[in-house]
Amino acid sequence: MTYGAANLNDDGTGSKSTLASTVYHQLRDDLLGGALETESKLRVEWVVSKYGAGASPVREALNRLASEGLLGRHDQRGFFIMPVSAAELEELTRTRCWLEERALRESIAHRTAEWEEQLVLALHRLGRASRLSPQNATSLDPDWEKLHRTFHRVLISACRSHWLVGFCDQLSDHAYRYRQMANDGESIPRDDFAEHRQIAEYALDGNADEAVKALIDHYQLTASICMERFKQGEVAKVAASAERARR
Repeated sequence: MTYGAANLNDDGTGSKSTLASTVYHQLRDDLLGGALETESKLRVEWVVSKYGAGASPVREALNRLASEGLLGRHDQRGFFIMPVSAAELEELTRTRCWLEERALRESIAHRTAEWEEQLVLALHRLGRASRLSPQNATSLDPDWEKLHRTFHRVLISACRSHWLVGFCDQLSDHAYRYRQMANDGESIPRDDFAEHRQIAEYALDGNADEAVKALIDHYQLTASICMERFKQGEVAKVAASAERARR
């Protein structure tokens, strides 16, 4: 069973679902990547025009995204892009740490030789990849992001609960959106590969307590960097507003 991004083709309804799936994935990528302005209304007509699909598959895609928490919905007033905030990020990070602690402990308790091999391979591939895009040193390389996601997915994959893995995947999506919105690619003094290596080494040694601590420290550091950037952004907005008021 596959988790993460839903596949709207699975219901077998033919071309309508194919179009809905296409719109869903394109719009989902734009939402997670921070390409669309938060809190703005998302009119069906605008989505139809931008993504080149009919109103029916667009509504299907929008409803699916709303069910995942990436869009909000006002009764009788349509959809809007969910806002980002420091408070929401704090809650997201706290919840993610709760769930992934349980998933990681279970994964370590039920680890197998195959799981260990997959984790070593995922870490190796992550270490060989460049975190920043060669075209733009202030943005993440999409290939690195895929390998990063794979590492964290493998880490909890032996937990024996597809429900738990699915919930962790959903929270990972939202965390990725925050990292993108906070312009995560900017240079920050941090050895992220050393953090991942430490998590993996503790997990492979069967040291659940230290592995969980390293994972939580990793997530909390990421969140604190995002928080700082949000604060800097708010200060810049206030300064810009004050400058406009003086003119």
